[in-house]
Amino acid sequence: MILVDWQIMDRIRRGQIMIDPFEPSLVQPNSLDIRLGDHFVWYRPGERVIDPYDRDSVLSDVDECRAREFVLHPGQFVLAETFELVALPDNIVASIEGKSSIARLGIELHQTGGWIDAGFAGSITLEMCNVNARPVKIYAGMPIGQLVFYTTERAERPYSAKGDAKYQGQRQATLSRYHENPRVGPD
Repeated sequence: MILVDWQIMDRIRRGQIMIDPFEPSLVQPNSLDIRLGDHFVWYRPGERVIDPYDRDSVLSDVDECRAREFVLHPGQFVLAETFELVALPDNIVASIEGKSSIARLGIELHQTGGWIDAGFAGSITLEMCNVNARPVKIYAGMPIGQLVFYTTERAERPYSAKGDAKYQGQRQATLSRYHENPRVGPD
C-alpha cells in the first residue's frame, strides 16, 4: 500500500520514518518531496574502462565538489546527494521518483537505483543525467524528487541488519561499491 499525505505525516511524527531535516510543506498527496544537497561527484571524460569489480578503476578519474549550484551539461552524468537524511523501519520501503517539472527540463533523477530498502538510513545518492540538448542549472536545496513510501510485511533481515549493506549510513554522494561484492561468473 502506498502511504498518503496524512499517513506519511503520522509515521514521521511517531518516529517510524525519519526525515532530517523535515519540512511539513514538502508532503504531497502520495509522496514527500526531497531536496538536492550540495555534494556532487562525476567521472572525467576519458577512455579508461570502469570495471565494477576493480576498486581502483571505480575510484579513479573522479571529480567532486560542494556547491550551491551546479550546471549539468547535455549527456553529463553526476552523482548528487539528497539534502535530507532518511531512515526507514523494517516494514516500509520507498522509491525515489523525479519531479515532473524537473523531468520536463531533461533531468533524469535516477538511472535504475531508485529503490530504498526497509531498514536503510542515510542520505540518498541521486544518479542524475541531463538528456536535454542544453545545459541545466540545479541548486542545492531545490525540491528535486519525491519519495513514495510503501508498507510491507516486516523484513526478516532489513537493510540495516545485512552484513553487506554497503551504503548504510552514507552522508554524501557515494560512488559505486560494487567492488565489495564477491566476484561471480567465469574466471
